[in-house]
Amino acid sequence: MTQGRPGGAIWAPLWERDAELAAATRAVDELCSESTTAGGLLVFQGEAGIGKTALLAEVRRIAQGRAMVWSARGGETVTSVPFNVVRQLLQPALVALSQEEAREYLGDWYEIAGPALGIAEPTGIQADPQGVCDGLVEAVVRLSGVHWPLVLLIDDAHWADQETLHWLAAFAQRLDELPVLVVVAHRPDDATGESARHLAAVGAAARPSPPLRALPPDAAAGLTRATLGEHADAPFCREVWAVTGGNPYESVELLAKVQDSDLEPVESSAAELRALNRSARGRGLVARLEGLGTDVTRFAWAAGILGTNIPLDLAASLAGMTREAAERCAERLRTARILLGADEGLEFVHPLIASTVYRSIPPATRTAMHGQAAWAVTLSGRGAAAASRHLLEVHPDDDPELVKQLREAAAEHLAVGAPDAARRCLERALREPPLPETHARVLYELGCATLLTSPATTIGHLREALHTPGLDRKLHVDAVCRLSQALVHNDQLEEALRVVDAEAARLAPGPDQMRLQGVHYMWEGIYSREEDATGRSRRLAALAGPLQGRDNSERALLILRAFDAMTRGENAEEIVELCDRSLVNGRLAPGLGWTDTEWGFELLTMLGGAYIFTDRLDRAESVFAEGVRAYEAAGWSGGHLAVAKAWLGLVYRRRGRLSEAEASLRESLRLTDRVGSGLPMHWDAACKLIDTLLVRGRADEAQEVADRYGIAPPYPSTILLPDIHSVRGRLLIATGQRADGISELEVAAKAANERGRYNTVVNPWAHDLARELAVDDPRRAAELVADARVQAELFGTETAIGEALRCAASLESGQRAIALYARAVACLEASPCAYEHALARVEYGIAAGSATDLARGLALAESCGADGLAARARASLEVAGV
Repeated sequence: MTQGRPGGAIWAPLWERDAELAAATRAVDELCSESTTAGGLLVFQGEAGIGKTALLAEVRRIAQGRAMVWSARGGETVTSVPFNVVRQLLQPALVALSQEEAREYLGDWYEIAGPALGIAEPTGIQADPQGVCDGLVEAVVRLSGVHWPLVLLIDDAHWADQETLHWLAAFAQRLDELPVLVVVAHRPDDATGESARHLAAVGAAARPSPPLRALPPDAAAGLTRATLGEHADAPFCREVWAVTGGNPYESVELLAKVQDSDLEPVESSAAELRALNRSARGRGLVARLEGLGTDVTRFAWAAGILGTNIPLDLAASLAGMTREAAERCAERLRTARILLGADEGLEFVHPLIASTVYRSIPPATRTAMHGQAAWAVTLSGRGAAAASRHLLEVHPDDDPELVKQLREAAAEHLAVGAPDAARRCLERALREPPLPETHARVLYELGCATLLTSPATTIGHLREALHTPGLDRKLHVDAVCRLSQALVHNDQLEEALRVVDAEAARLAPGPDQMRLQGVHYMWEGIYSREEDATGRSRRLAALAGPLQGRDNSERALLILRAFDAMTRGENAEEIVELCDRSLVNGRLAPGLGWTDTEWGFELLTMLGGAYIFTDRLDRAESVFAEGVRAYEAAGWSGGHLAVAKAWLGLVYRRRGRLSEAEASLRESLRLTDRVGSGLPMHWDAACKLIDTLLVRGRADEAQEVADRYGIAPPYPSTILLPDIHSVRGRLLIATGQRADGISELEVAAKAANERGRYNTVVNPWAHDLARELAVDDPRRAAELVADARVQAELFGTETAIGEALRCAASLESGQRAIALYARAVACLEASPCAYEHALARVEYGIAAGSATDLARGLALAESCGADGLAARARASLEVAGV
């Protein structure tokens, strides 16, 4: 067990780390084994100087020659630089690739992960942070297929940028299937917020390892004698331990200074150890640095400002000296064990030294040097984003150029998937402050930057932007629309409507006013608690009636009218005609695509939803499959993709492709879980999944989903399709909670009738409630069935009519029941809903005693993946003796 002393040629034993080194050796052996090539994750935690960096150095030594080793290090002054550590980590592989080779290795992920890694230009579409994270995971997965076995070392992870930690937490979940060993070192208490959460996830995925402890007295004595000689006496060794507290880094540094001073390691010299130790840290280190001269001190300050992986030329420029002078300063700092590394990439020997040097710079000088560093970085061609971390440290000074640079940096950060970095830049720009003619625009940009990550913050910024002069009319309208979206995401739907209406009232008729009217009806259309639903539908019908879809505002209103008519159960053919009129040559119009931001995905889910429930499942599948493709191509693998997957799952459910539906809906929930918890999209996907599991005959699994996501009152203010009351009522009945299920279905009936939502496919409560009431209250059951049949006939789809007939048949007996079942089968056979057809066919076979229809129903149920229905059909065939 050996450890290289930083900056020196003497090797000293790595004490009290047998367990950690054994774990590292075992992990490397497993990684390099020809039989397993198993990956893994080790995490070393402990206070500053406890030996984390030494352990990583030893892991490197163990792996050297047996595996490819890449390393990176966080830095206290560079935590705000997005993707900084992951770029460091992959640098050995990236610099060796041409653009063509990078494209070949990364494939479709090149456009998504490439900009974050600095090897590709952004695509122009704002990057989704989750998609970029997934792209980085895939990039490392693919690189590991070429450079394997691979060891990744990450030191000072508590100072890693948040974007890298997000990637690391995700990548840790893939290690079991890869020939990659990741070793992470960090201080357990120095990360906060999201960074702490990501590090906790990394720790949870790692092999168990207790925090590193300080050296006990006997180990400190052993280290002292191994370094200075066996003649070091016990009192001297004891004082070494007392002075350093057993901190390994401080112990090694102190013993190095003992060697440099020719101090004899005996009791009479022990009193001098405290003075020597002070020179290794804090004011003692500062005094030692100052003793090296003004030029050396200034060069060390420049290095402290630049942080990690410090280019000599850039440090020389910042220090205001020639390259030759900088080389001399760097060499003196290496000799003094303050810096290490070559001219193209200098590093501080230890983060404690880096922090001490940085904090020793007088505050005014430090601020000025950050400003100079920003200009030096910009002039070096690294761009505004690279300079932004320095600009963040400059004192406000009414500088329009600085505001411009920060806005450019924010745009660059957004383009590569780092919205938090963009937010920091724009918040700093506001403190400058911007010129009056620019101020509102900066507020608007800040609101847009935080829309996906913090709706509450967005609301404040956009409100302020709207009350600040400077936005032109188009931008003003856009800010209102985005503000309303943030309010909806923050569960303030009524306020969102007020904001939109107030702005619409100020505008003359035209495209802008029509856009606002469309946004109003869009939010009202998804609101489950509106009081004047009938009046709203009447007004929307009047507004949309004469429109031909000449522009996107008109097309949006046509979609909104179609969706509203669908939920109300109006004529399906007219609804389809409205949907078709909103398209251009059968496709989404430019500007209304899934990744376009003017209207958002809510409008397109309404278009696809209208197609779903009017039995145009081929068109609905085309709409939502295009959404999935668009999001995946753009690298949007967060909430947007989750929504598209959920709705595509609903299409599969309605088609009777139940296994595909379940898979798509579970994937939607997995994606949504990564975005947050308790979100409306959780309810949406969970409701659809529960419905799918129930028709598959898996009530227990459906209940597990309901329990996991809290699917119980109170419900969100947005409507869910299919109706959440109807789905939960059916779930309660299926799990033996009949009375509660009937109560839930009664609530569904009241809510649907109050809001005029009579679509018996979207809100199938009447069918389930009638069946449950058939014995105790046959008269009410018959009334419910009769009304459902009327509504189904008005809507006019084969599915709605067939389901209503099937329900009516279930309440009858004898030939009356058989005749109704036969009509239901005929309707549902003509519909695109295979499960409903299978169900009607089985029930008809049972009622008619038809083995032929039972067998056909069984075949249909099996092809759908409806396990419960298939079991029922088999049992009925056995009873029939077939």
